[in-house]
Amino acid sequence: MTGGGIAHDNRVRPFRSLAMVTGLVMVAACKPPTDARWPADRAAADRGLALIERVQCAACHDIPGIGWPKGRTGPSLQGFGDRGVIAGTLPNRPDILARFVRDAPSVKPGTPMPPMPVTEAESRDIAAYLYRTRR
Repeated sequence: MTGGGIAHDNRVRPFRSLAMVTGLVMVAACKPPTDARWPADRAAADRGLALIERVQCAACHDIPGIGWPKGRTGPSLQGFGDRGVIAGTLPNRPDILARFVRDAPSVKPGTPMPPMPVTEAESRDIAAYLYRTRR
């Protein structure tokens, strides 16, 4: 190899390293948060399932634990606890999910999901149930 080839390799190497670090950061940012961030309250999750049935979330979504209907208008909520984002762009965190469940248009303008007739506490219970659904 000539001296020119070695100099070229030294100039390219920092860019390769930067690209690798950038790629790793992007992959890490897409991973869902650790289980410690999800609500673990079984009673809240049980209340959440009852609320999901009461407000008929399954009319639009396929939801674990609901036999029928299996809505197709909205996205499936199967394995929701494993997702990194809500509605394609929002960080998947309990506080954001509860706000989104209660009043999605105020959290993500333009979303087709309507505000739901639930209280703040009820939206937290629904979130607790959804976080218990794993792939």
